[in-house]
Amino acid sequence: MSKLRVGVLVSHNGSNLRALHRAASQPEAPFEVVAVISNNSGSPGLAYARENRIATRHLSGRTHPDPEQLDSAICATFVGHSVELIVTAGYMKKLGPRTREQFAPRILNIHPALLPRFGGPGMHGNHVHQAVLDSGDSVSGPSVHIVEDEYDTGEVIAQLEVPVLADDTVDTLAARVLTAEHTLLPLVVQQIATRQMSVGQRRL
Repeated sequence: MSKLRVGVLVSHNGSNLRALHRAASQPEAPFEVVAVISNNSGSPGLAYARENRIATRHLSGRTHPDPEQLDSAICATFVGHSVELIVTAGYMKKLGPRTREQFAPRILNIHPALLPRFGGPGMHGNHVHQAVLDSGDSVSGPSVHIVEDEYDTGEVIAQLEVPVLADDTVDTLAARVLTAEHTLLPLVVQQIATRQMSVGQRRL
């Protein structure tokens, strides 16, 4: 059976990209990371992909000032590499309609809190973890969901609970959730690749 071809979008460090690539590098891994796009030409995640001989492209408002052209370039890059599943991993931009329509529902995002309670515009990075702490909730954790046209509204297909400790700060909670992300995301992609999990109402 051929491996599931995964494309990844990153903006900064790309720690979830690294986790995916490590999992894909294991013997008998059922998926491979074949293309990485970043809106940040200086992204460490993009540099990591280059170092590991993964096809890369910097595509952003700088390379394509027109949003429709940028959307077309992102879509064409993934189509050109025969990508079957897209993962937005710390990608700080909204995907355009052409890419979403071409790949729906095969676009996943990993969010650093439990959805739908802590999602939507502005709920990213430390803002999410501060909101969790302010809520008094006893658990947090990453959610993997299908990307739709609005932030964090797509079907949640997997979550991993992480306890919120009495002495947690934003930094300590963020670090523990990030560790859980690195476990959850490769597992979800592996389950999709081996048809143990469906994406939306369809199986790949």
